Amino acid sequence: MTDAIVERPIVPTEHRPDRAAHEVGHKVAPLLLTEQSHFCPGCGEPIAARTILENLVELGVAGQSVAVLGIGCYTAMASSFDIDTVQALHGRAPSVATGVKRMKPDSIVFTLQGDGDMVNEGLQEVLHTAARGESVTAILLNNGVFGETGGHMTATSVLGQRTKNTIDGRDAEYHGYPIRIADLIAQLDGVAYVARGSVHSPGAIAKTKKMVHKALQMQVERKGFSFVEILTMCPTGWFIPTIEGPQYMDDTLGQVHTMGELEVRG
Repeated sequence: MTDAIVERPIVPTEHRPDRAAHEVGHKVAPLLLTEQSHFCPGCGEPIAARTILENLVELGVAGQSVAVLGIGCYTAMASSFDIDTVQALHGRAPSVATGVKRMKPDSIVFTLQGDGDMVNEGLQEVLHTAARGESVTAILLNNGVFGETGGHMTATSVLGQRTKNTIDGRDAEYHGYPIRIADLIAQLDGVAYVARGSVHSPGAIAKTKKMVHKALQMQVERKGFSFVEILTMCPTGWFIPTIEGPQYMDDTLGQVHTMGELEVRG
């Protein structure tokens, strides 16, 4: 049985339109100080950042928010965020966030880390922070590659996934298996919310924004540790054409690091 062909109306182009084109609304994300970007074409991290900033405004907590950034391509975002930011050493963002939250318990504290920073270099930090049930939110930008330092694989790269320095893809016998960090965190008693989304399509972005909203809401309500993993694109690090990034992400990372809510206890 084949799918029916959907008939679509033909838009006439021989005459000028009845009304002139107009801008629907301002496109700049709230809390974003500049539209200038240093990211490579096709990178998914700016989209993920936008979902966070929009949620801070919608929840009414922008003025009391503190972002703790790890080390990666996203680190430079600190200069364009109109919120307080703290720079952490490699992998240490969850511990720094813990200190900020304990000193300023009424603040909304979230970490922004890549998979290399969180899972390779600071795995113990995020696991212990989650196990303690610290009232912070950890956000992971996972593209399965060290994008900032040459394009080598990370602990989350999936079998067969290429990176610039691993053109043949990850091999289980030689490199080992990927760590599904959200699945590990979901098993810990201190967590209130764990989810994994992506930014490879408009529908996925909408779902991911809702996940970030829930995670931050858990912190507002002081229900415990919350975590959102966001799968992002890195065509440069994957050594593929920019236009293939979203589909490649879904075909590789998306098939192993499956998307959805993994734990909701709040």
